[in-house]
This record gives sequence, structure tokens and C-alpha cells, in this order.
Amino acid sequence: MDWNKIDEYLQLATDKVVFYLPRILLAVIIFWVGFKLVQKLVELLKKGLEKTGFSETLRPFLASTVGAVLKGAVLFIIATVLGADLTGLFAILAAAAFAIGMALQGSLGNFASGILILTLKPFKVGDWIQVDDKFGRVTEIGIFSTDVLTPGNKILIIPNSMITESVVTNFTEKGMIRLELEVTMPYEESFPKVERILCTALKDVQHILDEPKPEVGILNFDSHNVQLTVRPYVKPDNFWEVTFNAHKAIKNAFHSHNIKVAYSEGVEIGKIGE
Repeated sequence: MDWNKIDEYLQLATDKVVFYLPRILLAVIIFWVGFKLVQKLVELLKKGLEKTGFSETLRPFLASTVGAVLKGAVLFIIATVLGADLTGLFAILAAAAFAIGMALQGSLGNFASGILILTLKPFKVGDWIQVDDKFGRVTEIGIFSTDVLTPGNKILIIPNSMITESVVTNFTEKGMIRLELEVTMPYEESFPKVERILCTALKDVQHILDEPKPEVGILNFDSHNVQLTVRPYVKPDNFWEVTFNAHKAIKNAFHSHNIKVAYSEGVEIGKIGE
């Protein structure tokens, strides 16, 4: 047995212990104190965000993100104390971040738009909005997309970037929405007469607002009829109910006053070529 070798290894081990033990103890202290401090800071951040009126959806996300960043900073300090060389790790992380960013360009755009929506609050859950030709009530505002329930009971999942890049109409903020109902009348009929009939019929429809008053006007002329537009105002939540009831009232009024419309009585049959 080579005692010299054993003494050499023991001395080397002792030197390593003497060198690393203080660092390990310091790392443990930094870990314990650092994570406790991060926890306190995150709690303070949550309370601060709540007092400033930040969205309930955004608060947990921001708090968890800040917490993760701060914990990463604590771990970085610990690795530095232990003498780890992080140059290679940073290069790998930078390359990975670049690759992920390129692959998720659309998602990152939706994410940034979600932060803007939750911060600026152009609308909130329960509001009736229109984005381009998409209309409905907001059921959920997420980080990447917003869910909208249409009057036809369909859920539209709209990417947040599309919302921030479009004109958004918030009908709930205004407190009312204008229905766009289209009816027809024959050319020989008197428009003032039909206008009076329509306005009278709308007065019996529940939930139509008295102010602003409903509008009735000539929209267009086709080959058989004069196309009219009827525009009553309602609260957003009554949109679908009033639409059905207004159409019913208009049909009953036309029937009672013998207002005719043009329509095909039969089916026209044509030849089929070879």
C-alpha cells in the first residue's frame, strides 16, 4: 500500500473541502434567504397590482413571471458563488431563445397583445363587442386569445393580435346597440304609410329603447321591391330576443294593413344541357 499516495489524496480532499465548504454554506444561505425574499416580493407585487386595478387574469401571470425571473437570478448568484462557468450555458440559452422566438412569432405577438388588452382594458368579460364582422359577448380574456359568444351561441376564439390590429366596437360601454333589420315593400305602396306602420309596430316590442328613437329608411331599390332598413336600439343583452320579436311584430303589422311583397309563386324549370 502506497501511503504517500493516500496522504496525497487525503490532503487534496481536505483542500477541496476547505475551499468549497464555505462556498457551499454561503450558497445554502443565499438559497434560503433569496427564495424567502422572492416570496415576499411576489406577495407585495400581487397586493400592489390588486390596488392599482390590474386584471384578475393578468395579476397571477405577472406575479408568477416575476417570481420565476427572481428565482433564476438567485440560482445564477449561487452558481457564481460555487465557481461555475456559465459562459457556455448562456450561449446555449441565447441560441435556444432565438430559435423559440422565431418559431413562436405569431404566439409572441398574441401574447404581447394579450398583455395590452389586460392592461388597457378596452373591454371586459361580459361586454358585447364587435371585431371586424365578428360580434358577441366576451366570455374570457386570455393571454393569447379572447373568447366571444355570438348571439347564435357559438364560441369564437379570436387571436389577441387580431383584436389589437382591428377596430373594436364596445357596445356595452355605450350601453346600447342598434339592430339592423331589413324588410321590403312594393313600389306602389306609400313609404310614409309603411314608415308609420313600422314605427307603431316597434312600440309594442318589449326592450326596444325609447331613446334614441327607432329609425326607418329606404335602403335600396331592387327589381321587385323597395328595400327598407329598420333600426331600433336595444341593450346588448336583449339583442337576440328583440330581433325575433321585432320581425314577428313587423310581419303581423304588414298582414294587418295588407302590405304586399313580391315573391315567386312557383318553381321555374329550365332545360339541362348535355
